[in-house]
Amino acid sequence: MALIQFDLPYAEGIHWLKQVRHLPWPMLLESGRVEVRQSQAQTMIDEEVSLGARFDIVVAAPVAKIIHRQPETEVHANQAITKSQQDPFQIIQQWLAPHAVERVADIPFAGGALGYFAYDLGRSIEAMPTLAAEDMPLPELLVGIYDWAIIVDHHLGRSQLVSHARFTNLQALQVLHQQLLQPHTEPQVAFEVTGEMHPNMDQAAYASAFQKVKDYIGAGDCYQINLAQRFAIDVAGDACTAYDHFRQLSRAPFMAYLQAEDSAGKPLAVLSMSPERFLQVIDRKVETRPIKGTRPRQQDAVADAQAAEELAHSMKDRAENLMIVDLLRNDIGKVCEVGSVKVDALFKLQRFTNVHHLVSIVRGALAPGLHALDLLRGCFPGGSITGAPKLRAMEIIEELEPHRRGIYCGSIGYIGFDGSMDTNIAIRTAVICNGRMTFFAGGGVVADSDCAKEYQETFDKASQFFKLVAHFKTKN
Repeated sequence: MALIQFDLPYAEGIHWLKQVRHLPWPMLLESGRVEVRQSQAQTMIDEEVSLGARFDIVVAAPVAKIIHRQPETEVHANQAITKSQQDPFQIIQQWLAPHAVERVADIPFAGGALGYFAYDLGRSIEAMPTLAAEDMPLPELLVGIYDWAIIVDHHLGRSQLVSHARFTNLQALQVLHQQLLQPHTEPQVAFEVTGEMHPNMDQAAYASAFQKVKDYIGAGDCYQINLAQRFAIDVAGDACTAYDHFRQLSRAPFMAYLQAEDSAGKPLAVLSMSPERFLQVIDRKVETRPIKGTRPRQQDAVADAQAAEELAHSMKDRAENLMIVDLLRNDIGKVCEVGSVKVDALFKLQRFTNVHHLVSIVRGALAPGLHALDLLRGCFPGGSITGAPKLRAMEIIEELEPHRRGIYCGSIGYIGFDGSMDTNIAIRTAVICNGRMTFFAGGGVVADSDCAKEYQETFDKASQFFKLVAHFKTKN
């Protein structure tokens, strides 16, 4: 069936999210339009890494809910629950394959799978030790199969309800369209911070873990480890209110708000302000944009430009970035056509609200007979947030970080009926569940890393979360 399209008034994705929040599993993928600060650093930004903030995607009311918690996957569909120990990626593919469609230009997603793939889903791919504490009952994979989407195109200045009607009939879509045109009002529920911030490592504990990483590097176990700490704080109220404020504090190319339930059936919300693309597939063309190398932004324009200049020419940060580029070339090379994998950009400076980053771009072509889900599984989790070599890095992370990462350093995004995929690396990402908000921040540790600087970098990366907490603590 040809794509069904209904025009809607042009508005940001957050508006349409609020219009469908009364439906099950509402989710928003938002390509935040990053505000540019005037500084000399702008001249150093390569145009190729300037991501066009074009589309917002809003979905709700999935026809199936796929929830994986090792070793079992539950599928909630047709008012029934089926359980399986089959590979969860294959289960998603079984829902997509029979409904394959041709891609439509200027429509990134018109139905398919959308949700999150937690870092700990890696346990369903590789054998991993069980050492870190697991104190949040989060599914390792939470994906809805959606039959319609609201697409906001910021370049064309339009909003549309779109669907290939694989599960939904035309009449139901017409009713939905009319409902979307009517203002949907629901009681505004405040968001409150009710406790104090608790990191899971103090400076001494971080220093001890940092030294162990250095020892592993010195012994030849690894070249780089992404070491992170977790922050937790008690909260109450509407998580969407927190996201709405968060997106005004800070914009990033791969923002997301997901609303669902955890493994115990309690409300679960995910707030992501990720700057990093993990994997994209369009017309079987593959792209990944690893980030490695960070400097905090400065209020003074001259100092800010100096920080950017220092990062752009830092041999240490370039070496870190190159390690991850090599790892990702190898990962995507497993599922791409031989000879198609190319590094199209190296060490390009990209700036965000609170930090400068070095970004590289690796591209390839998906091999015949393989699907975007094969690529996602083959590269999961992303090497930029594990270290190198990947499996040994993940084992060391499990040993040294006190708590399981959960969604942090996993991925959020979509895989369409048309075979397209776009996913982020779930950094700058908070989870609100069971009256608590948790978020992580980390960085790559290599042989010549400085402990004090790396420890401070975790706070630089988490700075927007601290501002969010301060706003709602002061306000209430």
